[in-house]
Amino acid sequence: MSIAVNSQAVPAPAPAEVPVVEMRDMCVAFGGVHAVQNVTVDLRPGEVVGLVGGNGAGKTTLIRTLSGAHPADSGQIFINGQPVTIPDPRTAKSLGVETIYQNLALAENIDAPANFFLGRELRSRFGSLDDGAMESTTRKVIGRLNPNFKNFKTPVMSLSGGQRQAIAIGRAIHFNARVLIMDEPTAALGPAETAQVREVIKQLKSEGIGIFLISHDIHDVFDLADRISVMLHGRLVGTVNKSEVTTDEVLAMIIMGKLPGEISQRDLAELHG
Repeated sequence: MSIAVNSQAVPAPAPAEVPVVEMRDMCVAFGGVHAVQNVTVDLRPGEVVGLVGGNGAGKTTLIRTLSGAHPADSGQIFINGQPVTIPDPRTAKSLGVETIYQNLALAENIDAPANFFLGRELRSRFGSLDDGAMESTTRKVIGRLNPNFKNFKTPVMSLSGGQRQAIAIGRAIHFNARVLIMDEPTAALGPAETAQVREVIKQLKSEGIGIFLISHDIHDVFDLADRISVMLHGRLVGTVNKSEVTTDEVLAMIIMGKLPGEISQRDLAELHG
């Protein structure tokens, strides 16, 4: 039986071999369309799992059930080995699950510290905003992720894509995220900014944070992921260790729905035909 979590603490950290998240037999339908059908994926501490598939594969719908944005019709979610119910994004956050959406959800006209604490502002003992404490905390957290970040007083609209990502990610981990869902984190970024974001992700891994990486960029996935879960038409084709497959084999999973052991030379030739 699932446990409602609106009024309970985050399940205590489990032994290292227990996934920080497991989504088991998840199903989501919209009318007669089965967007997600009996999908099981998991994520371990300090691991990046790439979730890939073509448009309409179901990966975004699946991950929305973990973020609390859309309830599943059936299936179970486990956090640190304990069953939970995630009816809304606030509950997801309380469980240490944060989503970094492609649009980053930042307020354009205010600076990094103001974005960092938006809706959770720190106040002095006199009740006024404690701008100094908020800036100091923001500098510490973002400095750990991106030591070259200097524009703490600049409105976000003037910052680069990589700097904006650092703010969104820093905000999430400061408020106790242990699981990050990252939706196309390098989309529309130039090479230098993409490299920045990749370094941030590697830093998060080293701190034991688990990351679901949704990406259309197979090179991003191969650079960053430890395992790759491929979806097609709402179903899970399979999950593979990145170190044991080639990009062609993953492309065949995405396009043909075939596992690496099922792919023929003719199939591989068709991929490049």
